[in-house]
Amino acid sequence: MVEKIKKTKAPIIKKLKTISKIKKTPKKKTVGKLKVIKKSSATKNDKIQIAKKITLKRSYNNPILKPSHYPNWESGATFNPSAIYHDGHIHIVYRAIGIGDTSVLGYAKTKDGLHITERLSMPIYKHSTNKNKSLKKLDYISGGGGDGGCEDPRMTLIEDNIYMMYTAFDGWGSVRIGMTHIKVKDFVNKNFNWKEPVLISMPGEVQKNWVLFPEKINGKYAIIHAISPEIMIYYSDNLNEFNGKTFIHSIHQDHPLWKMRDRNMRGIGPAPIKTKYGWLVIYHTNNQKDSSKYNLHAMLLDKKDPTLILHKSKDPILEPEEHYENEGKPGIVYSCGAVVKDKELFIYYGGGDMVTCVAKANLDLFLEELMHDKALKLTTKIKTKK
Repeated sequence: MVEKIKKTKAPIIKKLKTISKIKKTPKKKTVGKLKVIKKSSATKNDKIQIAKKITLKRSYNNPILKPSHYPNWESGATFNPSAIYHDGHIHIVYRAIGIGDTSVLGYAKTKDGLHITERLSMPIYKHSTNKNKSLKKLDYISGGGGDGGCEDPRMTLIEDNIYMMYTAFDGWGSVRIGMTHIKVKDFVNKNFNWKEPVLISMPGEVQKNWVLFPEKINGKYAIIHAISPEIMIYYSDNLNEFNGKTFIHSIHQDHPLWKMRDRNMRGIGPAPIKTKYGWLVIYHTNNQKDSSKYNLHAMLLDKKDPTLILHKSKDPILEPEEHYENEGKPGIVYSCGAVVKDKELFIYYGGGDMVTCVAKANLDLFLEELMHDKALKLTTKIKTKK
């Protein structure tokens, strides 16, 4: 069964200083050195697929963010988005690659979760790429970005701060976890006064995919830094303890548990979401038939002790089946952001290491299927007749 909902017309893209517009000419407002592009709110809903016993649906508006020839800092890719929900809007921070092949972070906003209503024309965050050539050069190109920078942001909203962890690559021999934060008030007002970042993973180790829980657990901040061969969590009384000299010891290639890991499990996706049944975690896996392809799975962790897995999806909840998930780097769906809005779960993900997409579900139905071990397999959309 397919539900038909009228779809907005696709925005017209022009090589102007605005990125896109919907019907009326956008109003421009200068905030510091950034140019804010205001759009009118979408007046029509997106068209989505509904099928029996399947709650996760791709948006028919996918991809919701594409590379743009202007500005050129995001002309190559706009992907692997993070997201937070605040003041009635979903704020998206995405990885972008353009001229120079350096990864930076861009910003967009949506009111309904499906249509972008605001997008900035300048990056909101960059990471220094001072190459440490005393290290052996790594054969590392993650979705492009061979000159380094900040990859795969993962934001967490805690009280009046937004914390962001990301993969920091110096473009040479160091792939580590960077962490910074910003006041929520500054963030929503486009005053991107990020705290000076610190590297929190050990020097000399290749680390990716770490996230911060959105609230303290047993009175402590909690950081998931591994999900296989077991859930590994670092607890901190104060995140200011990370000063460039304090690091988290995690599993890595020389770690005694490395050979025991599940090689199909790649790492955690977005920050965990607290539900009435436990912590909902979306994570990445290799396709069993082709290890170069990435899928999404889900699991539910205990509220008080999130090292305990309560439920796991048997099958992928999302596989790279659409054309926009198989262009660029074929066979990739990769999520760094998920939020709950109006009892709906929105999962933001990168498709083909090139574009930003979204899929959504009724949260209660999604959790019910997960807890009853039903397959959360997402089917291909069904085309409707005009």
